Amino acid sequence: MLSLFRNAAGILAIFSLQAAPVVAEVEKKIERPVFTAQLKEYAYPYDVGVYAFESQGQALDMAYMHLPAKPGKPTVLLLHGKNFNGAYWKQTAKHLNARGFGVLMPDQIGFGKSSKPVNYQYSFNQLAMNTRDLIRHLGIEQVIVTGHSMGGMLASRFVLAYPEISTSLILINPIGLEDYLDYTSYPAISDAYARELSKTTEDIIAYQKANYYAGAWNNVYAALTDPLVGWQNGPDKEQIAYVSALTYDMILTQPVIDDFEHISVPTTLIIGTRDKTGPNRGNMKPGTGYLLGQYDVLGEKAAERVKDSYLIELEGLGHLPHIEDFDAFAPALDIAVTREEKVE
Repeated sequence: MLSLFRNAAGILAIFSLQAAPVVAEVEKKIERPVFTAQLKEYAYPYDVGVYAFESQGQALDMAYMHLPAKPGKPTVLLLHGKNFNGAYWKQTAKHLNARGFGVLMPDQIGFGKSSKPVNYQYSFNQLAMNTRDLIRHLGIEQVIVTGHSMGGMLASRFVLAYPEISTSLILINPIGLEDYLDYTSYPAISDAYARELSKTTEDIIAYQKANYYAGAWNNVYAALTDPLVGWQNGPDKEQIAYVSALTYDMILTQPVIDDFEHISVPTTLIIGTRDKTGPNRGNMKPGTGYLLGQYDVLGEKAAERVKDSYLIELEGLGHLPHIEDFDAFAPALDIAVTREEKVE
């Protein structure tokens, strides 16, 4: 059961009136998969296409999944987070496509099944341009731009750069709702690389269990760590670690929150309020006293900075509401993807 209300600031909130379903603590046996850099051994839920193009003097491959729209229905662009790839949108894509929406799920350069160049200037503007070119390649005229976590930073930069092809913006627990280097010290890329290289299977699982799911764990959550674990066990571990360090640097040095005032398309923020994600929290500046990742506060502050925004808060959910409780997430998504229709 859901309750909807609009507060004085015109922000829509959704709260579950029932306790979130208890997720059984089903511990998955660590199986130690082994994957190469472009995850050729890892199955995706839908057919994978490859967009071959040149960028920064390099021949690159951008993997994507595309479910065509029914006549007259728009396409939803789904942008993944840093520790994920397009495959984790499986249930979201199925839900949207069943309602007639087209769905485009690219793996960004540096992620998933796409190329992972180590000599590349990773920026949100570059990734947005790559994605814009893919959209053109597929003959799609406009998209509902949707991003989760790091994908929210990319989605924000995309609509700022390409408002003419962006009908609306949906941000699902995006990072970047605060400028991290205002409160933390900058880590050298070499340090970030060493940290990534030293991670074990147990480290990867422990981080996600604690930070994404409030200590809960099950086979669904465990399966989402398989690409990261497989890379750690695979022959391209050093390459993956360095690219991860470069994209982590992008998150810290390319904030988007101060540009929210310039977003010109209808925007919906879907926020699991239990989320406490705070990149670079381990390098807090001495005496700062600031708490990173307070999404129960950050969501409303971010919505206030966008001219045309809704905030949909999902109590009891964390950083991945579309994974943790899709039944609670789906009504919020349905509201968000029809916003441009209501505006028109």
